[in-house]
Amino acid sequence: MITRRALVLAGLGGAGAAAAMGGTAYALVENEVLPGKVRLDRALGKCGDLPAPPAASAGVERMTWHSAHRRTTVNACVVAPAKGRSPRGLPVVVALHGSGGSGTSVVDTLALDHYLPDAVANGGVPPFALVTVDGGPDNYWHPRASGDDPMGMVVDELLPRLRERGARTDRIGAIGWSMGGYGALLLARRLGRGRMAAVVAASPALFDSYADARDTNPKSFDGPADYARHDVFAALDELKGVPLRVDCGTSDPFAGRVRDFRDRVHPEGAMDGGCHDGAFWRPRLRPQLAFLGHRLAAR
Repeated sequence: MITRRALVLAGLGGAGAAAAMGGTAYALVENEVLPGKVRLDRALGKCGDLPAPPAASAGVERMTWHSAHRRTTVNACVVAPAKGRSPRGLPVVVALHGSGGSGTSVVDTLALDHYLPDAVANGGVPPFALVTVDGGPDNYWHPRASGDDPMGMVVDELLPRLRERGARTDRIGAIGWSMGGYGALLLARRLGRGRMAAVVAASPALFDSYADARDTNPKSFDGPADYARHDVFAALDELKGVPLRVDCGTSDPFAGRVRDFRDRVHPEGAMDGGCHDGAFWRPRLRPQLAFLGHRLAAR
């Protein structure tokens, strides 16, 4: 079986090599019979360009504390829906970063402090606070054998701190990208439909097996038993009743497994042209934030 790592890393030598392959070989790669679709699509310009964010921006407030669950200092960023707006009285959406990222980097990379106020001011989205936090570069948002528990940190530390500041955390939303998209689905399993108002998983890192996960990122799970405990496909009933939106690019290395997930759960969102990058994620922030905001406002 062609592994995801082979698919991502297969070298085709750029557009010139793609042309030299001839029509038959190109068709085999394009239809994923041969490895290399991701590299081929990127070489052919199918991944698109990173769009500029909306001009208006809101403040970002930072919180720092020593996490008992993560056994280290963590940083959180509270993105306001408008300049000068505090989280008091607002519902909360927790935003989970991808592999190698942090709470700060996901705000900067995706310009969340621009897209949220634009969605509220110009898109008619009910206001909410968007909160990012450090989950560790490769923890995949679940408890690890090392004792590092980023999900416990979110539930038992981040949300209570926000509640102390007056935010509404009885019903929350979640959004995540790649590893964070997978983490958002785990958070929905943890909190259930009674507390989870809506979830957006953007290009979630979903795997065929523990071997597939290990081949993609050796640090993603501690072993087969850890993978089995946190396999979202094995616990789809726990997501019932939670409004879901799942988006993924057709040139994304996770596209096949995400398509399987969508076929089984039937969430909102779509499989569209694009890759595993900001050029795909930024243009979808407006409808994704609207999806979250309107469901948080519904009672």
